[in-house]
Amino acid sequence: QVQLVESGGGLVQAGVSLRLVCAASGRTFSSYAMGWFRQAPGKEREFAAAISWSGISSNYADSVKGRFTISRDNAKNTVYLQMNNLKPEDTAVYYCAADTGGYLGSDPSRYDYWGQGTQVTVSS
Repeated sequence: QVQLVESGGGLVQAGVSLRLVCAASGRTFSSYAMGWFRQAPGKEREFAAAISWSGISSNYADSVKGRFTISRDNAKNTVYLQMNNLKPEDTAVYYCAADTGGYLGSDPSRYDYWGQGTQVTVSS
């Protein structure tokens, strides 16, 4: 069992940066692929980024590529999402997810564990 807790969200103006943090419990964190998803009001949950257990491989949605960077520190059981040049359309609740099978894709049903989410609001 893995518990995931996100933090780092907030209300910011367009153009600034935020770093989201996902803290995981459990000794097997380093063996999981990790992902970040987001969900805006009235919309489906949307894939943002994913990273392999080793941190060597990553995958990004086209909408965030070049602006967001996913990284992890297995020694700290933590995964990060650095978000630069934020836009109003990035406004959403951001969720951290873990996959025990190494999946780096965009299908949320493939992920096994989820955090409770952190709100990011970007004003214009």
